[in-house]
Amino acid sequence: MQSYQEFLDLSVGFPQDGFEVIDDELYFHDLNLMEMIETYGTPLRFTYLPIVSKKIQQAKILFQTAILKNDYRGTYKYCYCTKSSHFKHIVEEALKNDIHLETSSAFDMPMIDALERAGTVTKDITVICNGFKTYQYKQYIIDMIHDGFKNIIPVLDNKEEFNLYDDEIELDEPCALGIRVASEEQPDSQFYTSRLGIRSEDVIDFYNNKIVNNPNFKVKLLHFFINSGISDTPYYWNELEKYVTLYCKFKKVNPALDTLDIGGGMPFKDSLVHDFDYEYMVNEIINRIKQICAHHEVMEPDIITEFGKYTVAEASGILYKVLGRKQQNDREKWFMIDGSFITNLPDVWALNQKYILLPINNWDSEYERVTLGGITCDGQDYYNQEAHMDSIFMPKTRKVQYVGFFHTGAYQDVLSGYGGIHHCLLPSPKHVLIRRNRDETFNFEVFGEEQNSKQVMKLLGYQ
Repeated sequence: MQSYQEFLDLSVGFPQDGFEVIDDELYFHDLNLMEMIETYGTPLRFTYLPIVSKKIQQAKILFQTAILKNDYRGTYKYCYCTKSSHFKHIVEEALKNDIHLETSSAFDMPMIDALERAGTVTKDITVICNGFKTYQYKQYIIDMIHDGFKNIIPVLDNKEEFNLYDDEIELDEPCALGIRVASEEQPDSQFYTSRLGIRSEDVIDFYNNKIVNNPNFKVKLLHFFINSGISDTPYYWNELEKYVTLYCKFKKVNPALDTLDIGGGMPFKDSLVHDFDYEYMVNEIINRIKQICAHHEVMEPDIITEFGKYTVAEASGILYKVLGRKQQNDREKWFMIDGSFITNLPDVWALNQKYILLPINNWDSEYERVTLGGITCDGQDYYNQEAHMDSIFMPKTRKVQYVGFFHTGAYQDVLSGYGGIHHCLLPSPKHVLIRRNRDETFNFEVFGEEQNSKQVMKLLGYQ
């Protein structure tokens, strides 16, 4: 019978970029994962920070190449969507790449203020402030604008949001605003129109009634987000055409409008058969925006993107030990891991998200079909399908087995409530950060130890 490694090679092609097997053990971007397990134990969450910069640089090259290829007259600006991972080590790594930021809630603003006081950013940084805003969020925006953050752009999510800015913002130059357009949902959605943004048919009337004659403000940016994410589908291209056309109509009555924020949604590699054509999609987006603008005789806008998952997902993974094997009937074999999908990878449970799943050791062994089970008492705490097949295969062995989920760096820490209380009181796993030194050796830092019982008892009020 074939070994697991031979099986995987025939199934999907292996090794692949970022993954290779040396002496029967898996390496991730040259990281010896078994060595990490022996040093830090499991469950172990890790983040390899150079990937963040790599992904940003790849996207910037894709857009700049498309702009040159299409003789596009606008510029491109990369904004990192902070809600994907707010952690300081992620944001600081991203900011090494001459990028800007997009925010979604009130506490983003003191985070940016702290980065400026530390010298990580300057007050010239562009900050796109999205979301339905609480009073506190709006007040933070106003205070930071008055403090000299001259490129903060509050993006109006509703008409009433403008009122507080109108009452309180006083500057020598007009304050730049954005408007978010409420996008139409996908055909299979439970709703027709997004709850976020202003109806497209109301945008220009709102501008004419509230802003056009107000010397303190100018609408510089139009923002939309297509809920499918960036995808080569009729739905995506139809929605893109609709909002670029609105931009053109708006530009004719509002000369200050010069920027189109096309949102996020660039996919990350969540499978070993991931075949998204990034170069084609970026080129097609730029080409179509240029064509629509030419049709309406409007100058092409500067482009902003807000990539979050794309930026951070592929930098992280989580490693588990198989605690036991359970043959529950003649067809179903379980690998019980020392963690939980519900508490560690909540998108698996909530959204049926798939990640790259690979064994860490025993690649020369034969293979068998299994289901992975988490150790909470919840019936939904399992993982039984890959993105490219309706089953999971692992090495067939009696030896100690370790497994890894990869490209898990977006949202999972915050959705699982890092440092808080988790289902069945399972602790937050240890988290290790990895950087690359100038001599290409690795630098390891324990960002967070595994949560202990005293911390949990204190959170519950027992101490």
